[in-house]
Amino acid sequence: MKAVIANHTKSIVAGCAVLAVATLIGAAILPGDPDFAHLPEMAERPVLMPDRAPLYVQKYEVSIAEWNACHDAGGCRLFLRPPANRSANEMPATGLSFVDVSEYLNWINSNSDVTYRLPTLIEWEYMAAPVLPETPDPIFTDPELTWASAYLMEPQTKRTLRPRGSFGTTPEGVVDLNGSVWEWTMDCYAGAGEGRITPDRCPAFFVGGEHIAAMSFLVRDPARGGCAVGTPPAHLGMRLVTDAL
Repeated sequence: MKAVIANHTKSIVAGCAVLAVATLIGAAILPGDPDFAHLPEMAERPVLMPDRAPLYVQKYEVSIAEWNACHDAGGCRLFLRPPANRSANEMPATGLSFVDVSEYLNWINSNSDVTYRLPTLIEWEYMAAPVLPETPDPIFTDPELTWASAYLMEPQTKRTLRPRGSFGTTPEGVVDLNGSVWEWTMDCYAGAGEGRITPDRCPAFFVGGEHIAAMSFLVRDPARGGCAVGTPPAHLGMRLVTDAL
């Protein structure tokens, strides 16, 4: 597994802008009581990892309605509005930094018997594999240019934000992993040669989508910050997983 992460670290888009400061995981914002009407709807079946351990995955990405329940309870500072002519229940919550995501996790876990978290990069790739196209052989051998191969050799998903359920479904019932929302993972990207960094001091994290990228933990809009080379992720959102229900 370390080799997989190392390979992705090498192939990450060069020039990603990161800030080497501590993340605000567990920020000093008092969580309110979760609205249990907005606890995550999980996929019909768990994803069985290669070691046969079950991973329970949220069926859809967190919606705007679910996100705003956290805001209304005082757990999340950011308030989101759906696009015109769309409801908060049908649209995924986007424009989320890793700091925002951490607030949501603190809130949802504060009074729940289940501990939710973000997936690791390996978990995300494994559960998304059934709906993502197979990776073609790269036409560039330089690891720092493998992003270019992806854009030249793979069809790109439309980047317009669409309602939940608009994209593919895995055999386990996980929806939209191949959509226009890149999902935060819990895996730190510290850059080559930086050594091991604890999550509370990580400058950037991997996000999963039609390609793997690394984003500064403060970025909400990838088009305005984050990766300086290559096409950036379209939208940043989140999906919860848990090891036991």
